[in-house]
Amino acid sequence: MEYRKAKDQESDDISQKDVESLDMRSLSHTSATSSLSTAGGPKGKNTWKLKSIVTLALTLLTSSQAILIVWSKRAGKYEYSVTTANFSVEFLKCLLSFLALYRTWNSQGITEDNRLTTSFDEVSVYPIPAILYMVKNLLQYYIFAYVDAPTYQILKNLNIISTGVLYRIILKKKLSEIQWAAFILLCAGCTTAQLNPSSDHVLQTPIQGWMMAIGMALLSGFAGVYTEAIIKKRPSRNINVQNFWLYIFGMLFNLVAICVQDFGAVINKGFFHGYSFITILMILNHALSGIAVSMVMKYADNIVKVYSTSVAMLLTAIVSVFLFSFHLSLAFFLGSTVVSVSVYLHSVGKPQQQK
Repeated sequence: MEYRKAKDQESDDISQKDVESLDMRSLSHTSATSSLSTAGGPKGKNTWKLKSIVTLALTLLTSSQAILIVWSKRAGKYEYSVTTANFSVEFLKCLLSFLALYRTWNSQGITEDNRLTTSFDEVSVYPIPAILYMVKNLLQYYIFAYVDAPTYQILKNLNIISTGVLYRIILKKKLSEIQWAAFILLCAGCTTAQLNPSSDHVLQTPIQGWMMAIGMALLSGFAGVYTEAIIKKRPSRNINVQNFWLYIFGMLFNLVAICVQDFGAVINKGFFHGYSFITILMILNHALSGIAVSMVMKYADNIVKVYSTSVAMLLTAIVSVFLFSFHLSLAFFLGSTVVSVSVYLHSVGKPQQQK
């Protein structure tokens, strides 16, 4: 009897353990199913929706940027001061960064990483990229004396080469063989798009335009790499704080440019003399483009930025056909296709980190 009682008790214990084990497996399966449905549910849809909106915004902003600059001209020249336009862009970006930071203060409070007060050592690194961006942004106005909007969009991709080389030199980052091949394709694509079979000149863009494009690429590449080094030096620092100080110095340097280049015109005619509705749209476009790039890198990825850049080149060319009677030649189409492929290869050809 004692043996049977002990046996029955052991069987009950085993049955209880089986039930508990079954319950745990069922609970685990339910949790996994719930987690999977959540990932593909509203949260996944919201992420996809946000990426789609940001991608569309960046594509439209990028494609219309060059068009608005050309469109803002009157009789082939700018009636407004390009230095005041640059200052307005920096001011608007600074304001948007501060508003985003203020929203963070309201939701998270003021912390060590998001406060505006800082040390001299931290602030002292921002003047270098600020002055580089100022010169580069001024050049983008003057380059349109030699190139059209679609050509500008293609030549602007030369900054990928300068950025890649400077990454290797300054940040000691290794480039893959695919990325180096992409650089060669990019140069070939930019050159092909400029072929001019109907003239004695091999290339449509004069040497001054090429020099400005190369200068812009070097300035943009160096400023971008230097800014990334600053940001990654203190990764926990709120990006809006870093942008705020960068744009503050951008405003200061553009104010100096106004005093040097357009002081008399601004004093006599006013700061906003010559501004039109198109000029205001152009300034808004430049400011929002900078914000959109930040959002793409935060909420999407670099592939999205690549697609936006490639589609923007084609959109700019198509719109320019109707607005500025641009001739969409076979050389331009083939060149823009090669540039798009090279940009994509450069993005996917990043060296894999060793685990």
